Amino acid sequence: MGEVDPAFIQEPEHRPKISYIEGQGIPLIDLSPIHSPDNVSAIEGLVKEIGSACKEWGFFQVINHGVPLEKREKIYSASRKFSALSAEEKSKVRKSEKKVYGHYDNEHTKNVKDWREVFDFTINDPVTVPASPEPDDEEVTEWKNQWPQYPPELREVCQEYTQEMVKLAYKLMELIALSLGLPADRFHDFFKDQTSYIRLNHYNPCPAPHLALGLGRHQDSGVLTILNEDDVGGLEVKRKTDGEWVRVKSAPDAYIINIGDTTQVWTNDEYESVEHRVVVNSERERFSIAFFLHASSYTMVEPLEELTSEQNPAKYRAYSWGKFITHRKRSNFQKLSVENVQISHFKITQ
Repeated sequence: MGEVDPAFIQEPEHRPKISYIEGQGIPLIDLSPIHSPDNVSAIEGLVKEIGSACKEWGFFQVINHGVPLEKREKIYSASRKFSALSAEEKSKVRKSEKKVYGHYDNEHTKNVKDWREVFDFTINDPVTVPASPEPDDEEVTEWKNQWPQYPPELREVCQEYTQEMVKLAYKLMELIALSLGLPADRFHDFFKDQTSYIRLNHYNPCPAPHLALGLGRHQDSGVLTILNEDDVGGLEVKRKTDGEWVRVKSAPDAYIINIGDTTQVWTNDEYESVEHRVVVNSERERFSIAFFLHASSYTMVEPLEELTSEQNPAKYRAYSWGKFITHRKRSNFQKLSVENVQISHFKITQ
């Protein structure tokens, strides 16, 4: 990726702006109170902060989250070693339409123009999903991880890191539930056979960052995303109040959290999923680790009954999460003649 291939050049409306807003970043929230659950007033204050961040931004950062620094350093080290392997070695675990987890660098997909390479792995291996996105097809299949031979420690450190992400995700979903006036465990049952996965991102330096994006603007389709990035940065969030792109400056030892489309549907638009993108750096490579919290494949996603009423009716029709993600995964390797499936397709016109 020393030169900008024309295939990676973004359409004008997707190209990064020369200017962006800094210093008015997403909320920074201290999770310390969750480690002292008897401090009721502190927990109430934390819940209020979470609710405000979800409603006003759809994004926030957390510190004092409880994830050991050592485990994060280990997975970054393994990720760097993997990215340094030859293309031939990495191709042994290449993603495909049937092997949806593993490595890809966008030379092998049809619908993406991102300046990056990734390595994906599911936290439940294997994970059972619908074999087809077609509504009447009841067949299921299994998606399995592909682990490279090198570095030999990658699998173990990834699995250790996964445990920390699951614990943090559950804590965050409990706080989000409380912020909505729901029981803390309201969302737990959706994750019994969760389809969550982790993505190791590597962005090479780009000689013409004004022409390409590390990751184009998008919204996450799942429940919640937990992101950690190195000091290079580059994440930008589209501010809800005015549509301006705001550069996220990560606090030391922080995780960046954002609400996904599934949570937007569950909350009946009370909390909205927000567009974001990654701008590439002209001189330095960038690494990040993203955990995507996803529901069980058999989950029917629809507004929660407690959050709808005659005055606030459901804004979405129910849809199968398994069928939804099967459609999404397949679209990575097939050039679609129509827009990829979005939650807007299930929006009810009042």
